[in-house]
Amino acid sequence: MDLKGFDRPGAPASGDTRSVKVMIAGGFGTGKTTLVRSVSDIKPLTTEETLTQASADVDHLIGVAEKTETTVSLDFGKISLNDSLMLYLFGTPGQERFWFLWNGLFKGALGAVVLVDTRRLASSFRAIEEMERQDVPFVVALNVFPDSREFPVEEIRDALDISPHIPIVACDARDRASSRDVLVTLIRHLKERSAVARESR
Repeated sequence: MDLKGFDRPGAPASGDTRSVKVMIAGGFGTGKTTLVRSVSDIKPLTTEETLTQASADVDHLIGVAEKTETTVSLDFGKISLNDSLMLYLFGTPGQERFWFLWNGLFKGALGAVVLVDTRRLASSFRAIEEMERQDVPFVVALNVFPDSREFPVEEIRDALDISPHIPIVACDARDRASSRDVLVTLIRHLKERSAVARESR
């Protein structure tokens, strides 16, 4: 898909609205549902169920003990970034027992946001591996929690083994403007990749 003009909010590329599927991925409790809820132009569809004590050992609540609900299938929302671009957002479930759903969810995705909780970096390793396995372009969004420590971006990049060309940005998934900025970063990243691919032909 030609991404020309997508980095200029309010500037239609061709007069037609284009629809793009974007995945919101990450580990358990990293803020995927929160981001979809905060940024969606419509009331999002969520498939959250109440966490019970029976799932505590399975879902590993270390670091997210205050979490009371979990996504069991997907979250869905949409946002118009400008007059020419509509993003359809699909949030993935974070628990390992629901990872079998990912293959179907990723079909047709143009790109993805991987949410990371810097208090629990290992929780998002699987999401990053899946992006690389399915060759889905992505950006990393560091969701800032109240008790998160600040780390230099390069330390995060090394810890997650992320290549230098993949953008890493900080965000507050609860904030619409912050979440929107993450999506704009993704679209710009996709545009740059598209330009590089054209030049290499």
